[in-house]
Amino acid sequence: TIAALTAAGKVVVVVDLTDGEPTPQGSKEIRKQETEQANEILQISERYNLDLKNREVFDTVENRKKLAAIIREVRPKLLCIPYWEDGHPDHIQSCALGEAARFYAKLVKSDLPHAPHYPRKILHYFCTHIRPKIQPSFVFDITAQIDRKMRAIEAYRSQFIINQANSKVLEWVRTESAHWGFQIGVEFGEPFIGREHIRIPSPDAFLNV
Repeated sequence: TIAALTAAGKVVVVVDLTDGEPTPQGSKEIRKQETEQANEILQISERYNLDLKNREVFDTVENRKKLAAIIREVRPKLLCIPYWEDGHPDHIQSCALGEAARFYAKLVKSDLPHAPHYPRKILHYFCTHIRPKIQPSFVFDITAQIDRKMRAIEAYRSQFIINQANSKVLEWVRTESAHWGFQIGVEFGEPFIGREHIRIPSPDAFLNV
């Protein structure tokens, strides 16, 4: 989805909460290099890191303010954050933190920098360590961008190539993308879910669902 958006000339900004370390085959330096490679492949406009401690991410007031400050600075129309059910505690907390930071970002009377801003919508993506039964709000066609998606994941060699314990992940991701593509009659897709209803903004969009 990121690849499709940037290919269409849209600005995509990523906020990492941690550097993802420690991992069996990685290091802070390696992960930084891998992230830069993935950024180039996906043509990400800008990438922030809150420098929270991996495996110890919590939805605290301090962290809400850190993320809300970035939301105010970047002023996104849309936030994409992890799904609220996951086997990884950091992902669960990331969801809560993202939703809370959106609220904090709109507060008029606060000590946060930049003018208040409230992203119109939150969409949740799936990065689960469990296999939940999900009913997506919609599935986005990524057929034209599947190769860029896979190359961006492959950029993280320490995680998915050198680390043999994760050697099947690339195959799983492609298979999962094919599954969701099949559900909407295309080759590859990515599911999203929203707590709120999704609007169809125009007749053309309605006819192309």
